[in-house]
This record gives sequence, C-alpha cells and structure tokens, in this order.
Amino acid sequence: MSVPVTSGAFGDLLDPRFQKIFNDRYKQLPDMLSKFFSMPSATAAPTKADYRTSSVGTLGDVPEFTGSVTYDDVAQGYDGVITPKEYATGFQIERKLFDDDLYNIMDSKPKNMATAYQRTRQKHGALLFNNAFSVDTTWNSFSENVALCSDSHTTTSGASTASGFDNLVTSALSAVALAAARIQMVNFRGDRAERISVVPSMLVIPPDLYQTAFEIVESSGQPDSANNNANVHKGRYDVVEWNYLTDVNNWFLIDETTMKDAVLWIDRVAAEFAMVEDFDTLVGKWRLYARYGHGHNDWRWILGAQVS
Repeated sequence: MSVPVTSGAFGDLLDPRFQKIFNDRYKQLPDMLSKFFSMPSATAAPTKADYRTSSVGTLGDVPEFTGSVTYDDVAQGYDGVITPKEYATGFQIERKLFDDDLYNIMDSKPKNMATAYQRTRQKHGALLFNNAFSVDTTWNSFSENVALCSDSHTTTSGASTASGFDNLVTSALSAVALAAARIQMVNFRGDRAERISVVPSMLVIPPDLYQTAFEIVESSGQPDSANNNANVHKGRYDVVEWNYLTDVNNWFLIDETTMKDAVLWIDRVAAEFAMVEDFDTLVGKWRLYARYGHGHNDWRWILGAQVS
C-alpha cells in the first residue's frame, strides 16, 4: 500500500457505479483488560518513567510467653518495576482523494486507528497468560526472576519452599485436573511458608477448551462418568474465554480478589489523537500515540497448566 493513500490507488471510491463499499466490517472483540488488571493512575507514582512495587513479609506464629517477649522480624520482599513503552501509528490521505471519495470511506479511516489500538492492547494484555511459563520482561522486571507460573518459586525469608510454592501443572483440562489444581492452590503458602487464604474463582481458557470447561462447570452430575455423583465444580467458577490466548491446550485457575492486588496495568499516557495537513503537499496526516505497560508483583493468585 502506498503512503499516503492516493486517488490513483483507490479508484473505486471515486466510481459512482458501486452501490456498496465495505469498510472495516468485522466486529471488534470485547475489551477484557479490566477483568484481569488493576489500573492505577500512573501519575500517582513518585516517578513517571516507571511504576515500582515492593512488599514486606508477614510475622511468624506467636510463641509461648516464658518470661520475656520474643521479638519477631520481617523480610523485605521482591521488587517489581513496570516500565511503560511507547506505541504510535499514523495514516496519510491525499487531499484530493479525501475530498472526492463518494462513500466517505477515507473520512472514517483515521478513526479505525482506535480499533487497531484496542486490538493491540488486548494482544498485549493476553501476554500475561501467553508468557506465563517464562520470565517475561516486556514491561515488567520482578526481582524474583522466576516465571509467573513455575515450580521454582523462592522467598526472601529463608523459609522452606518444599511445599506450597508450586503453581505450575501439566495436566489437560478435566474435572479431575481442575479438582487437583484447586487443592494445589488452596495450599499455597506465604513468604514464611505460612498458610494463607486462596480462593480459586475463575477459570481462564482459550476458545478450543470452551466445551470442556463448560461441561465441567455447568453439569449437574459428575462429568464423563456414569455415576450419579454430584458435580463439585458446578457453579463454582466463572469461566472466561479469551480469544487472544495463543495455546489451544493451556488453561489457568485464578483467585480474582488476589489477582486485582497483584496484577497492574499502567496507562502512562492514554491514547492521543492528532491531525495536521502538510502545507506544501496537501497530504493529511493522522496519528495515534500511547504509552503503557503491565506486570505482576506476586504469583499467589494463579495456577497455570502448561499442557504439551
């Protein structure tokens, strides 16, 4: 495609014989970002170049008093830094084509940058899951330096991570696998290997797992069984299908409340639109500019299934 678009390249738009010319005819997928991300104001951060998070560990159990108070200590947790990146696109239209377009197609084309922007944000948001099994530094630097879903999580307190620090499984989605995943999640431990409250409430899937997921969650009886046992999963999970998940087999179990504390989306600069006409060439230029990024500051809200 030529840049800028010209009347020579789009003769159909100048031809009155056409009854209908379609423009950007496909419906946009819904915006899912607010379902997963907390979206604090980037301007509230002490520094504007990035958004930084940290944590302080918990106190241990209260010991028996034996004549003198035993003083406890807490550990400094891991640090996170979300560094928003810049995104920009533009569109150029020859003045003659803009004026003579019989179908107002070119008049709406600059608006379509907003559609492209929304689609791009969804793809970037889905990287939270698509890159969950590797260390993703696209926007986020988290000092634990372990994949979001991993069997190698660590702690700064020195506590044993032998149990309760694994949020990675490899089982294909089934009623049995979901039950095992729930048990694994509710046994997550805090930074001192203490018991914490984790309540799995959301099942995130790609479209390919739609039938399997809904049979598991909506069946009255136990799925894939001739027995008349009650289905323990019925109505327990909010099934969220996201078209931008790229692996057809991977699935995720989530504690929604904890997720909103741990997963952040930073709109450093919201989408800006501007237009100018070049004085000499009479070419109209439209552009979009934005700056954003996202990241996580803890892993205890999710269990990911990396299915081969």
